[in-house]
Amino acid sequence: MFNNLADKLDSVFKKLKGRGRLTAEDIDATLREVRLALLEADVNFKVVKDFLARIRERAVGDEVSGSLTPAQQVIKIVHGELAGILGGSRAELAKADVPPTRILMVGLQGSGKTTTCAKLALHLKEQGLRPYLIPADLSRPAAVDQLVSVAGKVGVPVFPSDISLTPVEVYRQAAVAAGRAGCDTLIVDTAGRLHVDDDLMAEALALSGAVHPHETLLVADSMTGQDAVQVAESFHSKLKLTGIILTKLDGDARGGAALSMRHITGVPIKFAGIGEGMGGLEAFYPDRIASRILGMGDVMTLIDKAEKAFDEKEAAKLVKKTRKGDFDLADFRDQLKKVKEMGSMQEILSMLPLPGKMKNAMPAEMDDRELVKVTAIIDSMTPRERQQPKIINGSRRKRISAGSGTTVTDVNRLLKQFDQAKKMMKRFGKGGRGPMGGMKMPF
Repeated sequence: MFNNLADKLDSVFKKLKGRGRLTAEDIDATLREVRLALLEADVNFKVVKDFLARIRERAVGDEVSGSLTPAQQVIKIVHGELAGILGGSRAELAKADVPPTRILMVGLQGSGKTTTCAKLALHLKEQGLRPYLIPADLSRPAAVDQLVSVAGKVGVPVFPSDISLTPVEVYRQAAVAAGRAGCDTLIVDTAGRLHVDDDLMAEALALSGAVHPHETLLVADSMTGQDAVQVAESFHSKLKLTGIILTKLDGDARGGAALSMRHITGVPIKFAGIGEGMGGLEAFYPDRIASRILGMGDVMTLIDKAEKAFDEKEAAKLVKKTRKGDFDLADFRDQLKKVKEMGSMQEILSMLPLPGKMKNAMPAEMDDRELVKVTAIIDSMTPRERQQPKIINGSRRKRISAGSGTTVTDVNRLLKQFDQAKKMMKRFGKGGRGPMGGMKMPF
C-alpha cells in the first residue's frame, strides 16, 4: 500500500534531517520534490496544489523556524495535512435508530462490488450484527450466483433473487424475508457497468428511492487512479454518496485515488479492501494511512489484526505451555498460520516503524512462500518429532525433506529458527504476555 510514494517521500525528507535550520529556499526545494512524487502517484493536480500551499504556509512560519528539530516539524506538518486530505478522522457507518440499517452498494463492473458486499457482511457479523445480503444486480450473468456463493463463505443469509423480477421488487421481497429472519442490516448489491451511463444511474436511482438507504457506499477500484475519482464524482452527483470503499489497495496502486477522492468529492473513505480473502476489509483511518505513507508504520492497525487473529484463551494456554517448556513444533506451525491470517508478511512489515533499508531487506527473508514451506516441513514430521525435535537426526531430516518437497538445508534452517523462537518465547513467557505486549502475539 503506497509503497512507491512512501519510498519517494522518505528519500525527500532524508535530505532535511540533520539540518539545524531550514530556509524558505530549502522548503521550496523539498516541496517541489514532494509535488513530483504526488503527481507520479496519480494524485489529482488540484489536490496537490492545495496540499502544498497549506504545507508551505505553515512550514515557512514560526511553526518550523522556532523548532529545535525543523525537519521533524516539517514531517509532522505533512503528516497532519495528509491525514486531513484523507478525511481527518475515522468515518463510522451510520446505524438506524430502528432496525434494519439499509446499505446500498454501488459501483462499476469489475470494481469488486459483489465480493465487497460479502466482506462488509462479515465485518458487521463480527461486530455482533445480523446482516442480510440482497442480490439486486440482475443485469450481469451469474451475479446472483456469485453473491450466493460468497455469502456462503462468510455464513451470512442471502435472498434467492428471481431474475424475472425488477431490482425494486427483489428488494421489497427481500426486506420482508430479512425481517422474518431477524436480521438488522440489509446490504443491497446493485448492478454495475463498464462505464457510467444513463441506464445505470436510472436503475440505481429507482432502487435508492425504494430502499431509502442510511448508507450509499461506492465501491471503487483504487488501481484505476484518476478514473476512480471521476466515477465517484458521477455517482455522488446523482446518488449523494455517504461513503467510499476502496478495493485492491494492497495491489500496485500508486495511491492517487485514495489521496484525491476525499478532497475532490467530500465523501469519506470508510473501508479499504486488502487481499483476496473474505476477511480482507479494513476500517479506513486517515491518520494511520498518513503514517504508513510517511514510513512511520501503523502499529494500531497491526494490534487490531493481531487481536482478531489470536484468541485470548488460546494465547493464555500457549503462555502456560511456554513457561513449562512444552512449546513444540505443532504450536510453532499453528502460530505461523495465525500470522498468515493477519495478512502478507510485506503488509505486516509495512505497519512496523522500521527504517526503509530494513523494510526492503526483510521481505526476501520473510517471503509468504516460506510460511507454506515451513508448514509442509512440520506436517511431514511424526507427532513425536514435533514434540521432541531433538530426536530429528540426519536420516529423519532426509525423510522429512523428501516428504515435504524441500531440502535438508530447509529442514535444518527451520529447526534452528524454532530453537531461537522457543528461547524467545520462554523469555517473554515469564512476563505473562507475548513479546508484542498487548497484541497477544505468541512470538
